[in-house]
Amino acid sequence: QVQLAESGGGLVQAGGSLRLSCAASGRTFSSHAMGWFRQAPGKEREFVATISRSGASTYYADSVKGRFTISRDNAKNTVYLQMNSLKAEDTAVYYCAEANSRYSSSVPYEYHYWGQGTQVTVSS
Repeated sequence: QVQLAESGGGLVQAGGSLRLSCAASGRTFSSHAMGWFRQAPGKEREFVATISRSGASTYYADSVKGRFTISRDNAKNTVYLQMNSLKAEDTAVYYCAEANSRYSSSVPYEYHYWGQGTQVTVSS
């Protein structure tokens, strides 16, 4: 069983930055791709970013490309999401997730473990 714990959310003004962290338990962290998703009130969960198991490959949703950066530290079993130039529409609960394989994916059903989420609120 893998447990994921997000941290780093909060309230920030538009144009500001936040760095989310996701700490994973278990010994298989480096064997799996990881992803970040978000869900705003009344909306479906949407893909934000994904990173390969080595960290060499990343992929972003168009809405965050150029503003967000996903990274990972396999020695610390942690994945990060650096969010810059935040906008009001980035307000959501952000979830990290472990892919069910070594391959990165943008679809939620290809992830088998999920964190509880951390709230990000951007004021305009």
